[in-house]
Amino acid sequence: MQVQFLLGLETVGADDFLLGWTVLPPGAKHDRHLHTYADEFFIVLEGSGHIYTDDGTAPSTKGDVIWTPRGKWHGFDNTGDEDVVLVWGWNGAGTLEDSGYQVHPEAHR
Repeated sequence: MQVQFLLGLETVGADDFLLGWTVLPPGAKHDRHLHTYADEFFIVLEGSGHIYTDDGTAPSTKGDVIWTPRGKWHGFDNTGDEDVVLVWGWNGAGTLEDSGYQVHPEAHR
């Protein structure tokens, strides 16, 4: 998985917003995680897979926009045969540390 932090505290001085870009090759996933102090959105620019949230798992494909409020578990699994390209952002934090990022305990099993 390739993750780039594009706009945030370190690049433009924004302490309450972060914009990033992620590429997940086929078979890759971003484990279930949450941000205690930041809401997150992401837009699927290319590819398809499954989004997982507190409500379960659902298919997701190019053009989908997903909103996850702070403190809610979420993640993405590339189940397709091409790269998934996501643009994403946080409202409430400008760095990973300030977002309160936590990986779900079951992701390490």
